[in-house]
Amino acid sequence: MPSDLVSRTEHYWEERILPTLTDYIRIPNVSPAFDPAWAEHGHMARAVELARRWCEAEKPRGARVRLENLPGRTPLLRIDIPARGVPADDRRTVLVYGHLDKQPPFTGWDEGLGPWTPVRREGRLYGRGGADDGYAVFAALAAFRALEDEGRPHARAVVLIECSEESGSPDLGAHVDALGESLGGVDLVVCLDAGCQDYERLWLTTSLRGNLLAELRIEVLREGVHSGNAGGLIPSVTMVLRRLLDRIEDPRDGRLVPSTLRVEIPEDRRRETEALARNLTADEVRRSLPLLDGVRLLHEDPLALLLANTWEPALAVTGLDGFPSVREGGNVHLPAARVKLSFRLPPTLAVETATRALRETLESAPPFGARVAFLPLSVMPGWNAPPLGPSLERALDEASRRHFGPSFRAMGMGGSIPFMNMLAERYPAARYCVTGVLGPHSNAHGPNEFLDLPTAVRLTASVADVLAAHAQERPSRP
Repeated sequence: MPSDLVSRTEHYWEERILPTLTDYIRIPNVSPAFDPAWAEHGHMARAVELARRWCEAEKPRGARVRLENLPGRTPLLRIDIPARGVPADDRRTVLVYGHLDKQPPFTGWDEGLGPWTPVRREGRLYGRGGADDGYAVFAALAAFRALEDEGRPHARAVVLIECSEESGSPDLGAHVDALGESLGGVDLVVCLDAGCQDYERLWLTTSLRGNLLAELRIEVLREGVHSGNAGGLIPSVTMVLRRLLDRIEDPRDGRLVPSTLRVEIPEDRRRETEALARNLTADEVRRSLPLLDGVRLLHEDPLALLLANTWEPALAVTGLDGFPSVREGGNVHLPAARVKLSFRLPPTLAVETATRALRETLESAPPFGARVAFLPLSVMPGWNAPPLGPSLERALDEASRRHFGPSFRAMGMGGSIPFMNMLAERYPAARYCVTGVLGPHSNAHGPNEFLDLPTAVRLTASVADVLAAHAQERPSRP
């Protein structure tokens, strides 16, 4: 049976949030890395203004809504919420994070669904950006409104909603620098851009992998030549590519070959992962992914699967230029190719170390003397959470049991949130509550992305409880 707070929050979501969130999904505000002309197209401005107007109408008493603009940067939506029910000398700040920019539409959406066509079906809201990460600004303010309505305390808070996260957050650092001391003494960061292993409980993300995006260029000919004249005489582009990929990825199990790309897993993270593995089967992992019948996972051991997705490096080939379509491909040996590589890096691995190792591995002694260049495009460091502390861990558990039923669980996440490492450097004493709604089949970045609405409602109520528990802690004094 849902808690009273969940029932009230569900009503608030239904009446006050979903109409605007639905309109937000319709806006193709693709992140700047995928739309260099974003400012001219105006989609980002529309999305931010939609959110700003909603925040202005729904803000808690005394809150101020501001739109921060810097030359040549994407905008930042900032909501300052004054403390309520805490001592006047409590100077702690809670920083709540989310983003409004979106991934490109991608292909393969089911019939009746589309990236810019919001569809509500069986408790889910389909469309690009609803779960990653448009819901965050609405859930954040709804949590503070719930505390206000119930007369519960919370520390002073700043909600920051950026517009460049899907591009690696290149603009956020400049905004945070410009805001400077106005952010105050950040004691707790609540990030609403993470995932959950299921929709049955509250999940805390404790680590994030880094991400290195790079372009691999291969050249073997000055121009394309007839495959009959050159076949058997020259190394093809694909032959060179296969040999290069085999240098960095074992084709048998996907394990990356260079030992410099691996790290020693911290003991607390290993114990945390082992605890999860005891309640997980390979079949559960398999069902959480859209695998075709008969396709096997790389591992069958649950612990190996979890570690491979959180603390091991991994490679995905995400783009390919230089190849004609199947329909247009003639009998021609291709002269060159450009391949986009996405490397997921262990949370504590220095990205400089990874970049240097991959460049040396791919560029040295190129196969058949081909011209090979490894060109990094963007680098995002990983992150490993500091201890949250017993009182907030207890608050998470109580919130999960109150609003979901089962106790909360903690896990590493295979993706990246560049903002987290940036904040960790700026606020080394802060604690981090990283959570979210991206669960099985929610498919952020891919087709059929959806927001599980019951989870979003329960998460909102849980965040309110954690904020109230944080306010009741005794602030540490210098």
